Amino acid sequence: MARHRPAIRRPPPRAPQRKQRREPRTLLRIAGLPAVSALFATAPERVERLFFDDRMKLAAGGFCARLAEARKPYRLVKPEELERVAGTVLHGGIVAVAEPRPVPAFDPAEAVHWAAEDKPLLLLDGIGNPHNLGAIARTAAFFGVKRMVLSDHSEQAMPSDASYRVAEGGLEHVAVYRATGLADALRRLRRSFRVLGTALEAGRPLESLAAADRPFALVLGNEETGLPRATLGACDEIVTIGGSGLVQSLNVSVSAGILLYALERLRTAKK
Repeated sequence: MARHRPAIRRPPPRAPQRKQRREPRTLLRIAGLPAVSALFATAPERVERLFFDDRMKLAAGGFCARLAEARKPYRLVKPEELERVAGTVLHGGIVAVAEPRPVPAFDPAEAVHWAAEDKPLLLLDGIGNPHNLGAIARTAAFFGVKRMVLSDHSEQAMPSDASYRVAEGGLEHVAVYRATGLADALRRLRRSFRVLGTALEAGRPLESLAAADRPFALVLGNEETGLPRATLGACDEIVTIGGSGLVQSLNVSVSAGILLYALERLRTAKK
């Protein structure tokens, strides 16, 4: 007599699992030895890979050793390939592909604690040219400015390949924040900083500026139109750089250098 074999129960077929799509990361191409050196000095973990040509082989040796420890790639490439990687001929012989530095939201309440350091705070409202942004960051780092706030102005440039290259390491030493509703933020900032707006004309002459009991917060505006009216209205006072009158104005990055130098002299004179 044949034995009854129990039916084999098979598990129901699994629904095919969809692979989770990873959002593509936006990486920066940081070009030039000063910028790459600053990146490795301050945040080497952000570097994903490194490319350099023959003239930078010696200078890149230490960077390659650090990447080898982290098991990250680096390559000696021909100039034409390096140009493709950098997206520009102005690469200085070396390019690091890296994670961007975070840009947190600006909190005026947190800035109260910054004022105790007695350092100027720099705010940009509508600086649209990334080269100007980079040049301003380089100047800010030179004068020891620790923080820079970018507005939500529609034309405001954010940190990019071009601004990092022009900053020559400045963007690794100056923390960048993003403000929503700059005019309101400035009014709150006035409790702990003396907010100084800038205008092409009709402002207080720079040479008449005196030291204050609060550190300065310097606000620079769009290259063509200057600061919006709402931003100007939220400042403690407006300053103008006087000139010969032979040309209409200075480049905004040059203005930043003159103003930061003047503020640094006032800061050190009151000590």
